[in-house]
Order: sequence, then C-alpha cells, then structure tokens
Amino acid sequence: MILNSYAKLNLYLEVINKRPDHYHNLKTVFERIDLADRIILKSRPDKKINLICNFPFVPKDNLNLAFKSAKLLQDTFAVEEGVDIKIIKRIPVGSGLGGGSSNAATVLLGLNKLWKLNLLPKKLVDLAKRIGSDVPFFIYGLPFALAELRGDKISPLKALNKVRLWHILVVPKIKVSTPIIYAKWDRYSKLTRPKYDVKILNLALRKRDFPLLSETLFNSLEEITFKLYPRVRRIKESLKALGLKSILMSGSGPAIMGIVSSRKEALALREQLKGNRFWQLFVTRTV
Repeated sequence: MILNSYAKLNLYLEVINKRPDHYHNLKTVFERIDLADRIILKSRPDKKINLICNFPFVPKDNLNLAFKSAKLLQDTFAVEEGVDIKIIKRIPVGSGLGGGSSNAATVLLGLNKLWKLNLLPKKLVDLAKRIGSDVPFFIYGLPFALAELRGDKISPLKALNKVRLWHILVVPKIKVSTPIIYAKWDRYSKLTRPKYDVKILNLALRKRDFPLLSETLFNSLEEITFKLYPRVRRIKESLKALGLKSILMSGSGPAIMGIVSSRKEALALREQLKGNRFWQLFVTRTV
C-alpha cells in the first residue's frame, strides 16, 4: 500500500493557557498542503514492526510516531501480523509542518485497511489523540479545520472546502525546540494577542480577501521564535521586501509561508529567493 502523507500549515495559532497536564490549550486553523511524504506499508506474517526511512536522523523505534501508531493498533486489537513501514521524507523534519503527526495518521489509516480492522473514523481519531496533538487533524482528510483544546478537538470548516491557496514556503535548515518555545511563551505570554478572531480569518479565506487575510493571520509563538532564532525573522523580512503581505510562521517554526495569488507568482518568488544554501524552498497549495 502506497500512501501520501501531507504536511500542514497553521494559518492561525492562538496559545490560550497552560493546562494541568503540562500541554497547552490552543485555538488553531489547520490547512493541509500538497507537500507530502510517501509511505509504503507491507504486511508481514510475523509481529515485527520494521521501519526504514531515507532520512538518517528519523528514529526507527517507538520514538517515531508512525511506529507508535502501528504498535498501538497491534496491541489494542491483538493483531497477529506485523508491517514493514518505509517513509520517504520530503516534509522537512522538525519544521512546524506536522510531518511526524501526518505520518502517524497515515499509518493508522493505512493499517486499518491493510490489517482489515474496519475501525470507524471516530475510533481512529480516539487512537490518534493518544499519539499526538496534531495527529487527529490528518485523520479527517480535510483541506481546512479548526482545532481546539490541545489541538486535538477538530471542527471541519466546511465553508472552506473549495478554497485553494498557493504558497511560497521557506524552511531554514535549523532545528527549533518546541518545548523551549512553549516554556518561553509561559513566561512572556502577554507579548502577543490576536487583532482579529478566527471568524474574520474564515471570512477572509472564503472571500479570498487578501488585504483582510494579511491582517488576520496570527501565531502566538512567532515573536518568541524570532527572538531565539533571528534567522527565522530574517526570512519573514525577505518575503516582505519582495512585496508579500500575507506571511506567517507555521507552528513553533521555523517554516515561514507566504500566501500568493497563483502558482505563477509562487514560482517567480522561488526564483528570486533561490541561492541561499541554508534554506529549502517549496511551492505548494491546499489539498
């Protein structure tokens, strides 16, 4: 079984408060984009879970969310089969694009079919919540969704089902520590408050109102990441210098996306930006 494992962007990320379980309550708008890893699943007669990946630093054991998905299914439903999981990475690792969470959801969906478990979507979502906060979004297969609580309570944004956005995506070759970013937010949370709420963002998306959209994009973590990793701020400044208005960091970073009006504009921007060996550049759209 060969499956695409899509990345996500956060078009809005409001961190509300720290929870007693040490996670954070969030309000975020996810967008699924066509930048994707490829996952190949092959059932095996023994119970071994064997994971290989073309990216050398990806863990091959229970630290890998895709491996964790397979093990959770195997243990919960007493599955007597094993699986070979091959992950061909294209989504940059640790970039704020949800690659690991997407891999986990893709393995849940794939093994549900391969192992003939016949689990309903609600059950898959319950399992996804046990693996990671971003994993449930990818179970739904939606272009856009609102996520609340830890990011695992998903509400489809059906009014946006036909909306498709083009992006130039810039990912610097640095690692950003998500726990450190959230720890800093706990200390300096008064730094950032949204100017508009999610309803206005949804309206801007539905009407493709780019001036309003540029005002409504929001990420509570952006300023903190910028202070700790000035290189990420410089990417946003570079995009602004090229005339982009709708620019935002995804997740805790370091990926920075710019919303553009067409594929042609995105390709032209990629040409202008290429040449920096510390960046990866992608032209991508909603899927």
